[in-house]
Amino acid sequence: MNKKISLLTLGVALIAVPVLAAPGSARGDADGNGTLTRAEAQAHATQMFARMDANKDGKLDAADRTAKRAEMQAKMFERIDADKDGSISRAEWDQHGADRAAKRAERGEKRAESGEGRKGKRYAMRGHHGKRGGHQAMMGKADTDGDKAISQAEFQTAALARFDAADANKDGQVTADERAAQRSAWRAKRAAPAAPAGE
Repeated sequence: MNKKISLLTLGVALIAVPVLAAPGSARGDADGNGTLTRAEAQAHATQMFARMDANKDGKLDAADRTAKRAEMQAKMFERIDADKDGSISRAEWDQHGADRAAKRAERGEKRAESGEGRKGKRYAMRGHHGKRGGHQAMMGKADTDGDKAISQAEFQTAALARFDAADANKDGQVTADERAAQRSAWRAKRAAPAAPAGE
């Protein structure tokens, strides 16, 4: 059970920076007009960094990941421990599994209704969260001084660099069309075959 919870937590930690930094959706769009400005992206980066910096030491590192993992494990334990007796019975664990299966089935039905294939979804997730690419690589790129921690300045720089990459016409804002173009470019890059070693 701990392994499952830990993997879930790690996934959340790894996606947090790119979700903020990449304006693939209008996250951070404070005025809700569908267009993300550079100022909005910067403000959102500040808010996200503050949430991720669990021990409030001004950097994101292994200590924050450990603290976040412990927090999420405690929350998950509390959700599964239905009778709040401090332990998880077999019945509670089985109920948790049944609830998760029901939610997966519901999501599958919604995807089927919208015409979105499960295979394509799984491929996209693998491309985003793969060991050597995706969000983990983006986290590594943010750590520009190689000290195994991401400072607030590094976090802001990474967020704004991704904003600037999406801002195709360099007018200081990212529109829905620009976000769609960036998503298309990412999909094309993920779908392209890897170059043989040595090239």
